[in-house]
Amino acid sequence: MADIPLAALERIMKKAGALRVGEDAKIAMRNHLEERAAEIIKKANKLAQHAKRKTVLKEDIALSA
Repeated sequence: MADIPLAALERIMKKAGALRVGEDAKIAMRNHLEERAAEIIKKANKLAQHAKRKTVLKEDIALSA
């Protein structure tokens, strides 16, 4: 799976209120987000297939999250 850039995660975490973010925290957050994203897309893909579509739509993502 492609890695989410750690710098982007640090910006998000700081926007959420973290004053400082350790490297291990950024890596842990990236791993968690990538795992969760994979779960969501698997569910969304099943919804698209059920609707006889090959394209995953934003509605599929919203229903899967």
